[in-house]
Amino acid sequence: MRAIVLGAGVVGVGTAYALARRGADVLVIDRQPAPALETSFANGGQISACHVTPWATPNTPHQLAKWFGRPDAPLYLPFWKPDLDLWRWGILFLANTSMTRSCRNMERALRVALHSRNTIKAWRAETGLHYDERTCGILNFYRDPREFEAACRANAAMNAHGLDRTVKTPDECIALEPALEHARKRIIGGIYSPSDESGDAMMFAQGLAKEAEKLGVRFRFDTSVAGLEAAGKTLKAVVLEGGERLTCDAAVVCLGSFSGKLTKSVGFGLPIYPAKGYSITVSTEGRSGAPTVSLIDDENKMVFSRLGERLRAAGTAELNGWSDAIDQRRADVILAKTRDLFPEAADYAEPNFWAGLRPSTPDSAPIIGATPVSGLWLNTGHGTLGWTMAAGSGDVIADCVTGETPAIDIDGLGMDRFGR
Repeated sequence: MRAIVLGAGVVGVGTAYALARRGADVLVIDRQPAPALETSFANGGQISACHVTPWATPNTPHQLAKWFGRPDAPLYLPFWKPDLDLWRWGILFLANTSMTRSCRNMERALRVALHSRNTIKAWRAETGLHYDERTCGILNFYRDPREFEAACRANAAMNAHGLDRTVKTPDECIALEPALEHARKRIIGGIYSPSDESGDAMMFAQGLAKEAEKLGVRFRFDTSVAGLEAAGKTLKAVVLEGGERLTCDAAVVCLGSFSGKLTKSVGFGLPIYPAKGYSITVSTEGRSGAPTVSLIDDENKMVFSRLGERLRAAGTAELNGWSDAIDQRRADVILAKTRDLFPEAADYAEPNFWAGLRPSTPDSAPIIGATPVSGLWLNTGHGTLGWTMAAGSGDVIADCVTGETPAIDIDGLGMDRFGR
């Protein structure tokens, strides 16, 4: 089988590697000069299968009202902007805030995330890849009593789905991660997920790309895709800028936030809207106050991951179009809150700022599977969980493309759930 994978982020590279393991002849196309230079470049670093709660929950409307119009809010939605794509996405998003839909959406995302966590362990063992990985779990800590109580109530239900989340007292949180000592008086509790992991997604993707090349995968970088060509309901070619046509037996769209723009060339769009996220990366060399356990700050919707002698802090979501330009006000919020929490952790004088577009669906579950065009497949829409789901979703779509039975049930993960 000749397969073309569109996109060389962590999801695209994972898809290519999984296809090559099944014997496919794979070509990967990406507009950047190397793998993982966009959304996978400097994300939060967490492989957080135990933290797949959808954005759309019964409490979300209350939070949105609290954050509305604040440029420093964890979620910034300028709904006054004349953006029909955002309005359509927002209506679908609000339709998913009921308890019934929220639980359903969590289960769908969790299927992929748990399979992915197992898959990345298997790939790590077979390749020997290292990517500043840490396997000491993720600790979610809380300052707001109401949020903590809600999280504790939901914990038993989440564990019933196969998770291993344990409620912790403030003292137990500090014992797990002594770097939180500076914030001891503000922490009222936490939830610890020992099976979750963290690591540098860019390092992983670039290392896995080299392993994929050993299996025969070819990469064409600095190459942009202009569109897709179909005859009736069958894919005929991938068309590059400049007019070059590439034929194949199957093409897999792994273009993140830009996936729907491409599929419109063959008659359908996708309910994916970019959620711009921000991060800072600072050096911890010579410092003793940086955390070693990966952390989630629930109040500020921020995550922290130790990557070798670096500290990565990431958070916020900005639904404001397809530009990845940095709004310095929002980037500075990440820096200020990190310094406040871990004043002795790093050299904050020269932070590396980054912003990337996370491809978000209204229900927070990825879109994995077939399309109305035969030979065209989707592996996209992972939102903030692209790194968490990359290996598993790549493994699943490779099964679908090659005609094998997927390792997990993919019911509810296709684009048909949106009535398309």
